[in-house]
Amino acid sequence: MNSKIYIFSLTLLCLSPVMNLSAEELRSDLSDQTSIAVTIYNENLALVRDSRSVSLKQGVQSLAIRDVSAQIRPETALVTASDDTPSSDIRLLEQNFDFDLLTPASLIEKYVGEKVTAVTINPATGNETREQAVVLATNQGIVLQFSDRIETQFPGRLIFDSVPQSLRDRPTLVLMLESGVKTTTALELSYLTSGLGWKADYVASLNDDESAIDLNGWVTLTNQSGTTYKDALLQLVAGDVQQVRERLPQMRAVALESAMADASSFQQESLFDYHLYTLPRSTTLRNQQTKQVALLQSSSVPVQKQYKLRGDGRLFGGRATGEVKQDVGVFVEFDNTQEGNLGMPLPAGVVRVYKNDLSGRTQFIGEDRIDHTPNLERVMLKLGNAFDVKAKTVQTTFQKVVNIGQYNFSAEIGQRITLSNAKKQSVTVQVREVIPGDWQMRIETHGHRKVASNMVEWRIDVPPESSVALEFTALVRY
Repeated sequence: MNSKIYIFSLTLLCLSPVMNLSAEELRSDLSDQTSIAVTIYNENLALVRDSRSVSLKQGVQSLAIRDVSAQIRPETALVTASDDTPSSDIRLLEQNFDFDLLTPASLIEKYVGEKVTAVTINPATGNETREQAVVLATNQGIVLQFSDRIETQFPGRLIFDSVPQSLRDRPTLVLMLESGVKTTTALELSYLTSGLGWKADYVASLNDDESAIDLNGWVTLTNQSGTTYKDALLQLVAGDVQQVRERLPQMRAVALESAMADASSFQQESLFDYHLYTLPRSTTLRNQQTKQVALLQSSSVPVQKQYKLRGDGRLFGGRATGEVKQDVGVFVEFDNTQEGNLGMPLPAGVVRVYKNDLSGRTQFIGEDRIDHTPNLERVMLKLGNAFDVKAKTVQTTFQKVVNIGQYNFSAEIGQRITLSNAKKQSVTVQVREVIPGDWQMRIETHGHRKVASNMVEWRIDVPPESSVALEFTALVRY
């Protein structure tokens, strides 16, 4: 059903002189809420759509919408009314976000210059004495002026006549509007807010022969927005949404409680150039809470274990001496395909991998972060460095070559990379070396593959409890 849209504008603050700006305030709290929907983005941003049934009087009035996010961006607020309400019946005139919340400190600050009742109790008799006093200041303590004295560090308690209108017990968005008729209508308040975020976390269990994993994905939701979203339709957007950066106050640190949701997986669809995940049931996001909801569950995902050695090109920058010891990384890789029991867009997150030891006890063997990974892409997880597979690299040749065209530097540079394997099984090590400039392979003990203009790759089989040396010489020009 289409809705009428009213957009707030500063030009609407120029009100007609006949309008009553001290209109009676109407309040709408969560008991008026008919539905709530929350769409959470990756970078501390969420869209809230709060639908409420409100009763309006005829004329100018203030409608206080309570229990909105304490980190609402008021300039993004948008109100839509149902088709049952004629567009001429309601005019939005002004909006105010009251974030000055009621606390003992804020209450006494509002009473500076005003009278309060000061109460003291005689410790000997227990009799109570009441006096009128004026609050002079609250800077670094309360200063009270009595009829015959001024006191600080007052030992009793203070009684206030009322709560100032500018103080709210919870975050409140106040709309000043004019209604042509007395009516009950459905309004939806939409706004952007900070304080809501989500991330994906994955747990992978590697089988005994290291050929497959069982992969479980969880969405971790965090609500620090200052309000609770009860029975909300929850949607998540994965992707990098462009935002105009403004200087906003930093979120305060809080202690969060945890709540584990049941394993109802999200439904996924494309949205613009992002991916939208919708929870097919309502859920409650309580303030100051983290919640985990199941994202995916996949069994027997085929993986390949890889040993990889990465060079950084230092030995090709000039003459070098000495031997360089290098670690060999251990990777687990799999394809995000339906054939591999996956085939869905994977939001960015951390993948933690476990494996059972010989006694059947689960052990943590490493973790890595993945980016947003679309369908048909390959996932590579570096779990650490191999203990039993090592490498040593040394420069074996450095001979400058003269009279080669326009090049300022030309040299034949050789390396020897010794791979050692202390395991009782053979391993294959993928060796990649960065060679700068224009290069040409002259001599090599193993055949190479050129994977980029400045990168060469070898795959070296290393037998158990033995070593293999890869030697090569390249003509480098730049």
